[in-house]
Amino acid sequence: MAESVYKIIEMVGSSTKSWEDAAKVAVETAAKTLRDTRIAEIKDLDMKLEDGKVVLYRATVRLSFKYKPGND
Repeated sequence: MAESVYKIIEMVGSSTKSWEDAAKVAVETAAKTLRDTRIAEIKDLDMKLEDGKVVLYRATVRLSFKYKPGND
């Protein structure tokens, strides 16, 4: 098996609908510019509140992708 190196970055996605949608936004946006994305891990979930009501869900997502020199 060939040896590989993976890089991990964090993205924060947001949604007015749900945490799941916020995470999906982060992953799909990152996938537009990153090649060979492999794993997405939810690191943190939070909400923005206004007047005691939830107005925004946020998901911090750790993404790993296959590292190739020059794609930093």
